[in-house]
Amino acid sequence: MSNDPLLQPYKLKHLTLRNRIIVTSHEPAYPEDGMPKERYRAYTVERAKGGVALTMTAGSAAVSKDSPPVFNNLLAYKDEIVPWVRQMTDAVHEEGAAIMIQLTHLGRRTRWDKGDWLPVVAPSHHREASHRAFPKKMEDWDIERIIKDFADAAERMKAGGMDGVELEAYGHLIDQFNSPLTNELDAPYGGSLENRMRFCLDVFKAMRERVGDDFILGVRYTADERLPGGTDKEVGIEISKRLRDSGLVDYLNVIRGHIDTDAGLTDVIPIQGMANSPHLDFAGEIRAATNFPTFHAAKIPDVATARHAVASGKVDMVGMTRAHMTDPHIVRKIMEKREDDIRPCVGANYCLDRIYQGGAAYCIHNAATGRELTMPHQIPKAGVSKKVVIVGAGPAGLEAARVAGERGHDVTVFEAASDPGGQVRLTAQSERRREMISIIDWRMAQCEKLGVKFQFNTWAEAETIEAENADVVIIATGGLPHTEVLSRGNELVVSSWDIISGDVKPGTNVLIFDDAGDHAGLQAAEFIAKSGAKVEIMTPDRSFAPEVMAMNLVPYMRSLQKLDTTFTVTYRLESVEKRGNQLVATVGSDYGGVSKERVFDQIVVNHGTIPLDEIYYELKPKSSNLGAVSYDQLIDGQPQAVNRNNEGKFQLYRIGDAVSARNTHAAIYDALRLVKDI
Repeated sequence: MSNDPLLQPYKLKHLTLRNRIIVTSHEPAYPEDGMPKERYRAYTVERAKGGVALTMTAGSAAVSKDSPPVFNNLLAYKDEIVPWVRQMTDAVHEEGAAIMIQLTHLGRRTRWDKGDWLPVVAPSHHREASHRAFPKKMEDWDIERIIKDFADAAERMKAGGMDGVELEAYGHLIDQFNSPLTNELDAPYGGSLENRMRFCLDVFKAMRERVGDDFILGVRYTADERLPGGTDKEVGIEISKRLRDSGLVDYLNVIRGHIDTDAGLTDVIPIQGMANSPHLDFAGEIRAATNFPTFHAAKIPDVATARHAVASGKVDMVGMTRAHMTDPHIVRKIMEKREDDIRPCVGANYCLDRIYQGGAAYCIHNAATGRELTMPHQIPKAGVSKKVVIVGAGPAGLEAARVAGERGHDVTVFEAASDPGGQVRLTAQSERRREMISIIDWRMAQCEKLGVKFQFNTWAEAETIEAENADVVIIATGGLPHTEVLSRGNELVVSSWDIISGDVKPGTNVLIFDDAGDHAGLQAAEFIAKSGAKVEIMTPDRSFAPEVMAMNLVPYMRSLQKLDTTFTVTYRLESVEKRGNQLVATVGSDYGGVSKERVFDQIVVNHGTIPLDEIYYELKPKSSNLGAVSYDQLIDGQPQAVNRNNEGKFQLYRIGDAVSARNTHAAIYDALRLVKDI
């Protein structure tokens, strides 16, 4: 038996959990027709294979038709979900893990124009800022039917083989009852704390009557809303004790904060550049006050912090949810004493931000997550070892090198710079995005173990590459900033990269024309604004920085608003001319009928990148495939078999921004799905 605190079993009622690490409830938005079908099951089972003690699905599954998901959630109000749940729970149990599901009614945290277009309901008429729907104030019959819906859904989940059900009670309907900010009902469900908690406890009573005592019931709830007039720490501790004393609940899963705004949500679930484990000590206070089984998760990305959380007695079970999206095999690697092989979560929050924009969850640097049916987390060996040459050591090139090394190939990487990383190294120069460098550091460490050879400070010429006598050549040279987007005056502007790298000093009155909407524009703006300059960010879009997405936008806004930055939408920079020491910008609009002049002393253009592809085109006529890719073979997971030149001596491919400007995830996915079949 190991003496590692994380590897000790834990007895929760009748259920023995094999260690202290859990994946807390979250919705990766993989359901099909509201059901957890093959893709959802494969994702969930992979974490069970990796050794986690308990995985919780859904964040959260809807119990009622007037709780329509605002993204692709499970629909627990449908009977047809039971066999799909059973297939998933059986598969997870076969891997030795326990499995639970989170149930909810969203209350006001949804929209009336989703699903069946039913009125949104809440215990008041107060609108939630994030989802904007004005709710109907609940009537007695609403309360009665929703309590029954919770009980019906819990019964379905037990029939589906779940080990338990967790109620989502922060931000959603149950919390809307608990909080004095959102409950304006009269008794018996409004007024005093006892009355406000009655709905939650009535839900638990109805579920317990339906599922019996041999079924785990838990609650994930806020014990401190951190809002004036809301549930504070003192009241939160009282709520915690009342939940414990009810005899209906088997554990507490503690949250601190509120999720009704993007800013509040980001404080509950912090992203990169924000403190790790910010609410762990608070969870420990709840455990000390209640002496009751306590779970917690909030940016606990590393094993050391998780180990401390358990060893110090702050929590009984520690959640590493986003960390398991990055590496589903954390526990197995701990057991095998391979903690340095764990792929690190960098807090980029690409996973959650995609969900809140209506997409599926993907990890920024593990392209197999969510694609378990087609992409491997563990790379199999190739039947024949080949010589693989890669040009470029950015995220695409390093992923290609890692995967080729895992396949058993002889791999050499050429890189013009003195250090690996490409655009990731550039973006990581910002304190806000420093964690991104772990994407590069982890791959370099893996490549070193695999015997990948690197030649830095080497500008690879076509003759150099040909001399390697490679079987496969992969061009991952990335791109260079594209600033020539104006009708005139392109030579007078600088790029966001120029500012971020420090190659160009900030002006004093600066326009940033952001036509890409990605991190680079806001990083440059923040860098300039911190120098004391006056900054205006202009975009032709309806909103600025759409590629940054909601939760990643929060820290930028907190910084830039304090620095008095101006944000201008729906205007396009058309041209620039120099007049004396000033730059005169002509500004128009895609909507037409507008043209005006603005004066600045520096203009920054952020418009993505142009592929750095000269070497690709030099090598193309000498390759066997002439650079062509069979998309059918690529998508179907088959080796590339294109032959367009019988005299060609090597296969030639390009990936990442050497193809077109995209993002880090796309670059890594390009590499994985190509090289896994070489």
